[in-house]
Amino acid sequence: MLVLSISSLKGGVGKTSVTLGLASAAYSRGIPTLVVDVDPQADASTGLDVPVTTEVDIADVLAAPRSRILDRAVVPSGWVGDKPGHIDVIPGSPRAAEFDRPSLSERYLRRLKDAIAKVSSGYRLVLIDCPPSLNGLTRAAWTASDRVLIVTEPGLFSVAAADRALRATEELRRRSAESLQPLGIVVNRVRPNSREHAYRFTELKEMFGPLVMTPPLPERTVLQQAQGSARPIHSWPGSPAAELASAFDRILDRALRSEKIKRSGAGAAPAGAADSPDAPQNGSEPDADPQRTQEDPDAVASGTDAPGQDEPTAPRTDGDDPGVRSTDDGGPAVDTGDDSPAAGDGDSPGALAPAVTADHDESLETRRSRRMRDSRS
Repeated sequence: MLVLSISSLKGGVGKTSVTLGLASAAYSRGIPTLVVDVDPQADASTGLDVPVTTEVDIADVLAAPRSRILDRAVVPSGWVGDKPGHIDVIPGSPRAAEFDRPSLSERYLRRLKDAIAKVSSGYRLVLIDCPPSLNGLTRAAWTASDRVLIVTEPGLFSVAAADRALRATEELRRRSAESLQPLGIVVNRVRPNSREHAYRFTELKEMFGPLVMTPPLPERTVLQQAQGSARPIHSWPGSPAAELASAFDRILDRALRSEKIKRSGAGAAPAGAADSPDAPQNGSEPDADPQRTQEDPDAVASGTDAPGQDEPTAPRTDGDDPGVRSTDDGGPAVDTGDDSPAAGDGDSPGALAPAVTADHDESLETRRSRRMRDSRS
């Protein structure tokens, strides 16, 4: 099973649209998929034709990830019946904003991971739609994930946000999420005839190399039409919809290849296994280093810990005693060991490590400053 977070540190770039497009691609192939909506706006739930109010939602899961709560939280998407396969959803809720704080403790950061582990049976893919920020909800989603897909658009501020997101994933990987890797950067809402968009797309490719997925996602009104009708883009008629569906299929292919790499890494394969026949071609995702993508062997926590004194609590729906409160508000311990892959392994994400090193920081800022001066002139 692959757990994939879809993230952006800037709002308005079409992150949820990409989540729905990937869910549509999985649904059209009959891949059992769970969509976890941790964005308090709950737009992914709406696009998947899930009622705005449900008996149990993501806020209840984060408050107490017990099996009986999860059984009530997971609901089928309204898409069911259109294509073979099934799409289930843990609906989003505005109440989840109570967990979106910068100082969320390590115990709470792991609760989503624990919850997904308890419901993972029967799913091949889990998609997590994250809020457009780097607070508690996004970090909890990344802690639960194997890969992060970063969504951006061809604009100056969005390019900078993509850079921050890559740095943040690397920092979290070094602290507590050892298997976390970036799947890639999706450039969304590109207008083919825009010189500015072409310029920014070239800038992204120069900055992040093969992490930038090609071709980018074009701007098409048909995507909003399909979402407004709560239908998967793969079922929408017309060539523009087919073009977008094909683009989402390619992103899903890349994600599924990374799942195979993750599975091979669980067998402690040598680093050279990245050159297997499953390796993507023609500029697609650099294969992950198997020694960095071993699955977490830790047993799943029972989820019975009581909320901390400073931690958010969602309204309880099961009548349980909230228990004794704790004052533990500490962050994850920093791993001072250097567990990144060896430099020069061009087919592993370790080859992309310069995206978060000091030397690259300097060259990145230099290139960005130069490009900003050029654009002003």
